Amino acid sequence: MGVTRRTFLQAAAAVTAAGTLGVAETATAGPAAAASAPGDVVGKVTVGYQGWFACIGDGAPINTWWHYSANGGQPPSPSNTTIVAWPDVRDFTHTYPTAYANLGNGQPASLFSSYDQQTVDTHFSWMQQNNIDVAALQRFNPNGSEGPTRDAMATKVRSSAEKYGRKFYIMYDVSDWTNMQSEIKTDWTNKMSAHTASSAYARQNGKPVVCVWGFGFNDNQRPFTADACLDVVNWFKAQGVYLIGGVPTWWRTGDRDSRPGFSDVYHGFHMLSPWMVGRIGNVADADNFYNVATLPDLAECNTYGIDYQPCVLPGAVTLRQRAHGDFMWRQFYNHVRAGVKSFYISMFDEFNEGNQIAKTAESQAWVPTNSGFLALDEDGTACSS
Repeated sequence: MGVTRRTFLQAAAAVTAAGTLGVAETATAGPAAAASAPGDVVGKVTVGYQGWFACIGDGAPINTWWHYSANGGQPPSPSNTTIVAWPDVRDFTHTYPTAYANLGNGQPASLFSSYDQQTVDTHFSWMQQNNIDVAALQRFNPNGSEGPTRDAMATKVRSSAEKYGRKFYIMYDVSDWTNMQSEIKTDWTNKMSAHTASSAYARQNGKPVVCVWGFGFNDNQRPFTADACLDVVNWFKAQGVYLIGGVPTWWRTGDRDSRPGFSDVYHGFHMLSPWMVGRIGNVADADNFYNVATLPDLAECNTYGIDYQPCVLPGAVTLRQRAHGDFMWRQFYNHVRAGVKSFYISMFDEFNEGNQIAKTAESQAWVPTNSGFLALDEDGTACSS
């Protein structure tokens, strides 16, 4: 493949160096063009952005080690952690000490807070440096204790996107949201729609972009009926938004990870972005999905005039899937040869699952000595953070 030592951010940059649309158009085979002309999401690379890490003492309303510790009142440690990979924090001006042992190089083991504006600025500067166009800010049920911090994160992301010339949009994750059908509408109307006034808010076909992730998944976290989901889809479209659906891998066939009877819901979106985390783990898997998912999905989307934004995964560090970039690179290659125009990288800062592309410890010198975490060189090939 000739892509050893390639970083994950560079994999995205290489695909977009001449403009994603232009690269995709060079494919000699593949289905017809996307339903929509290039815009802020069609023909672009988007990353999922959690922005959900906080530390006690950072000023965040939630005032806990949010998404770092199992017991958020105590700093993360080997016995009190929810992350599975260690960030490279050298570019942050302020970090927070943990209860981990020092790094292999003797430096203290400290972590960033997403609540610090400089952290978000740094993340968006990395996106700018690596030709990542758009950040989809994840927004879970905002009506509990997390709400004020999530509201503040939307403002911080807006500021950083404006500063670094990136686009952003709100991506609702409906997992475990009991009163989703009514509350998602209220949240958009009363809070999040205000961000569409930003010059950095993503627009497609002249409309502000919103994504709803989780409709149709066949699990207990998202038990919504097709009628309830279709109501939300139609409501958002009536508000004049360009609506993306984060949907099950097998949305098209309506089985396996998809509930049956959701075809009208899926076909109601302007763009579909099937989920892939946990579905593939190596190059052979990626090549198989090119045939069984990507090509038929793209054909179906073209038939219905729907834009298509498949996931690209870096691979889980903990499962040794990354192959120093080859795994991610193969997915980009397959999508481009299929004629795909738009990409969704899952995720940017998901250190809890280990599938982040944000800068990560490159060797054991940059990992706490008592953590047991793998670094990016786990397969013997040196990788920069």
